[in-house]
Amino acid sequence: MKSVFLFCMLMCSTLYAQPSATSTLKEGSITGKIIDAQLNVPLPYVTIVIKNSSNENVTGTITQDDGRFLISKLSEGQFIVLVQYMGYKTISQPVQIGKDVYDVNLGTISLEEDIAALDEVTVVAEVSTIQQKVDRKVITVGKDLTTSGPTASDIMNNIPSVSIDQQTGNLSLRGNENVRVMIDGKLSNVPIAQLLKQIPSASIKQIELITNPSAKYNPEGMSGIINIILHKNTNVGFNGTINVGLTKDINARFNSAVDLNYRNGKFNLYGNYGNNIGKSTNYGTIERPDDNSHQDLNFFENNKSHLYKFGIDFYADDHNTISVFTNQNTYDGKVKGTTSIFAENTEAQKQIFNNLSDNLSSQYNLVYKHEFNKEGETIELEADYNVFDASENTDFSYYNISFPPNYEDFVATKRNQTTLNLDYVNPLSDKTKLEVGLEARLYTTDVNYASTGQSFDQTGNVVNTPSTNFNYNRDIYSAYITYGKTLEKWSYQIGARAEAVTDDAEAISVSKTFSTTTPFKNDYIQVFPSGFLTYSPSEKNAFQASVSRRVDRPGLQQVNPIREWSTPLISMYGNTELQPQFTNSAEINYTRTLKNGSITAGVFYRIIEDEINQAIFIDRLDLNKVILTYDNFDNTSAYGVEVSSNYKPTKWWNFNASFDLFSQDQKGIAEILNTPVGETPTLNDIALTEIKVNTVAYSFRMNNTFKATKKLNFSVFGMYRSEREGLQFTGKSMYFVNTGLRYSLFDDAATFSFNYNDIFNTMRGGFESDRPYRQIGEFHWESNAWNVGLSYRFGGGKYKALQRKNRDGNEKSGGGFM
Repeated sequence: MKSVFLFCMLMCSTLYAQPSATSTLKEGSITGKIIDAQLNVPLPYVTIVIKNSSNENVTGTITQDDGRFLISKLSEGQFIVLVQYMGYKTISQPVQIGKDVYDVNLGTISLEEDIAALDEVTVVAEVSTIQQKVDRKVITVGKDLTTSGPTASDIMNNIPSVSIDQQTGNLSLRGNENVRVMIDGKLSNVPIAQLLKQIPSASIKQIELITNPSAKYNPEGMSGIINIILHKNTNVGFNGTINVGLTKDINARFNSAVDLNYRNGKFNLYGNYGNNIGKSTNYGTIERPDDNSHQDLNFFENNKSHLYKFGIDFYADDHNTISVFTNQNTYDGKVKGTTSIFAENTEAQKQIFNNLSDNLSSQYNLVYKHEFNKEGETIELEADYNVFDASENTDFSYYNISFPPNYEDFVATKRNQTTLNLDYVNPLSDKTKLEVGLEARLYTTDVNYASTGQSFDQTGNVVNTPSTNFNYNRDIYSAYITYGKTLEKWSYQIGARAEAVTDDAEAISVSKTFSTTTPFKNDYIQVFPSGFLTYSPSEKNAFQASVSRRVDRPGLQQVNPIREWSTPLISMYGNTELQPQFTNSAEINYTRTLKNGSITAGVFYRIIEDEINQAIFIDRLDLNKVILTYDNFDNTSAYGVEVSSNYKPTKWWNFNASFDLFSQDQKGIAEILNTPVGETPTLNDIALTEIKVNTVAYSFRMNNTFKATKKLNFSVFGMYRSEREGLQFTGKSMYFVNTGLRYSLFDDAATFSFNYNDIFNTMRGGFESDRPYRQIGEFHWESNAWNVGLSYRFGGGKYKALQRKNRDGNEKSGGGFM
């Protein structure tokens, strides 16, 4: 590890040490604001290009949400400022830096509609780019990434430092699943694995990796936040996008989406629909070499999900905007699974389960935004309400297994989530900004469980499994303040967020013979500080350093005492007495801008207090079975390095590459059987041991795009992920290669894509374990698949939409949509 850190620092020093011209000339800047000439409203994302007297590009930027832009570090001389935006006429304006004028303010520039460009469509970058900002890494999704798969779930493994479990859909950042996931800064009750499969990859504009969030963000998530930003189709007139896709391996899966928008005058109306329908197969084996037994597992899924969104923005005047929307998500899932157990000199045993589940998630959102006369000063009030209703019915059948007998489980879940938020932003000067805010988050969860199965009472007699009602409430009240200032080559931001939290839970179990009540309550107040420092000695070099304190509050599945899932050998339960874990993080990043690309390198370190992790216990009722649950452990640490780049060697070849390595300490509790060979295990053979694991893992990704013609492009993506040791098992290394092509139709209004994933059929999850038994296993899914997709964009005009702030959630699992 010392060698790796030394290599990283030497690389950074070498890049920075490249010779650059020195000058004693004073540097200047150009500022301004871009608005719509007809609507008199700010225009975000307008391109500003600076050219020198030889008509060569010098630098550039884009306008912010309020239409403002700033370009600094310009040497003395004559320049041309070009203001370019789709659907508008380009403006060219000469500017001179020098002769006692170094800070040029162009004032407010009004862009007029270009009638000839009204039929233009949304422009998507050809190649994905990676940009390191003060508190986040921004991946702008180009057409090369959208070719990698039809949905957001398909392209996540292509993102630096991000991995997705193809079986569970769980996302991890820097090797840790304690990460918040947002869609356009919003979190809803829709399970994230379910949601990502509904979002077309062509609808994604950017993916932000916020590994050290500021105090403005909710402090949950040890490894940070993944924010997926969608294209906003809100042009004047009627506009829309249609996406359809078909994926085929063993089974076929279909997905489609329609985005429609109508903007006229003071009103902006929009609606979205997306679906994901299809079947899939998963299978695997688990072997126990010590007793010459193995398990065959087969799962068949048939799922249907539909998501609807409707909204309206009302621009009352130049200072006041009201926006409302609702999301409605329906899901219908069917899973049939078979677990077969084969042991030496024993007749085969089998468990068959059939699971039927459906859920409805509803989100209702209201935002009022007021812009003061002072430029940049705003106040915004948001109210958000989420309801999640789900029901699940699972029946279990056994063959050659005496206990338990066949039974059914019934689970009904209802979650309510209410968020009230007030934000105030005041630019105290051109170089300083103050932000303050208040927020209340109220969560209520009710889980009702009933079963026809049997269990044991306290005396060991067989009884009916008790029905359980689990109520879990969490209220969080918070306030934050941040202050930022920009100097010549330095900028900094400091802030703090204070939160008061109340957790109140109760589990009531009732059977014919006994009733138990398990209450739990926890109140605490915490302060979460953050700080950021940026140094830019030149246009080609930038350094960022940041520190923050964060928290991971136990998620519902970790505290729920009701059995989450069960196989003939494993059962999973939560722990109602789990305490939150706290993380102190620090990281340093360096960015070097090259002639045809850029490279970013960084290091990070974090200390985790009261770490939450899994505990493995042997089932006292059957010593061949184990129980998985969660517990708090002592402090642990993690550190790592990351390097990413995007480069264009030739006019026809572009590539993005990234390498990340992390080391992480983990602690847990496990029971093991110390049974002499040839003897029958007894309770006296059980030994409790604390597990300490240090994992050093790395991964490498590279995405290549080759431009054959103006309309035809090819892509090749490859990834390698090293072996990773965990508390339960050691995951084997894995690699895969994807390839695809993309062809533009109808003057780039439509795009046809074909991709073939995992062309060598190497993508599989292999593992080994010694706790509590020696096991070797491997799981497979439908990765060797081809996909065809078609995207069509229509309409055009001018951009204007309410810019929404980024928000995140508070549990260790979840997802969101807009």
